[in-house]
Amino acid sequence: MRIVVALGGNALLRRGEPMTADNQRANIRVATEQIARIHAGNELVIAHGNGPQVGLLSLQAAAYTSVSPYPLDVLGAETEGMIGYIIEQELGNLLDFEVPFATLLTQVEVDANDPAFQNPTKPIGPVYGKAEAEKLAAEKGWAIAPDGDKFRRVVASPRPKRIFEIRPIKWLLEKGSIVICAGGGGIPTMYGPQGKLQGVEAVIDKDLCSALLAEQLDSDLLVIATDVNAAYIDFGKPTQKAIGQAHPDEMEKLGFAAGSMGPKVQAACEFARHTGKTAVIGSLSDIEAIVQGTAGTRISTAKPGITYL
Repeated sequence: MRIVVALGGNALLRRGEPMTADNQRANIRVATEQIARIHAGNELVIAHGNGPQVGLLSLQAAAYTSVSPYPLDVLGAETEGMIGYIIEQELGNLLDFEVPFATLLTQVEVDANDPAFQNPTKPIGPVYGKAEAEKLAAEKGWAIAPDGDKFRRVVASPRPKRIFEIRPIKWLLEKGSIVICAGGGGIPTMYGPQGKLQGVEAVIDKDLCSALLAEQLDSDLLVIATDVNAAYIDFGKPTQKAIGQAHPDEMEKLGFAAGSMGPKVQAACEFARHTGKTAVIGSLSDIEAIVQGTAGTRISTAKPGITYL
């Protein structure tokens, strides 16, 4: 099978953990141990989030006041290299030496007129208490939004339109390489007034980009790996229930939150509907079981309705 595995940025750096290199490597190791188990007989593409990482780089850049902070597109490119490097190294420690890897900086086109630029929703960086978040928003001109019982900075998240490097990704797969690409939803890029490519101050949603990537690669399975083992209704309440299998039409009726599970469900539904294949939302530590069909929330058009675990 050709499988796209999308690793959530918050799964690579768990909620509330200090954003240290060691913590990120430890979480990436959990993911790569799972991915190594599904390598045999499959073509693998790994995408990943970067919300916590790009937010941290933004804070670090703002602390050096002699020059203007680097824009989010440049920071996104930095995180693609950083996270891709660790994934390659950790997977390389698990697989045979002959298995080739490639991390590809991936530009993704967005529309300058996308309404997302007027309504920031994409959380980046660490979580804050309400008072601290409001103070930072006032000082730095940030937009902020609730994230559970905390707050985070939010930025524009335009929809991905085109993956510029889709051809070299295919070429690498055809040569047997494991490809790490579209990190953080790709580097947001648009055509300026003179028809020249330029970066954009935004963060594309990783899951929507991964769904587009999986569709354009004619993938058999899209795995959206996050920090929970399934999509839930009434999450965090006594009435919560994990969804086992669902048709996209049923999933879309449930109204998942835009800043958390919403984009994952939207991405899974779009991939399933556009391709007739299956998308699964589940835990980083369950990737092998997800591929085997025994874990996660499976979304497909194969049958109507919805079932709960």
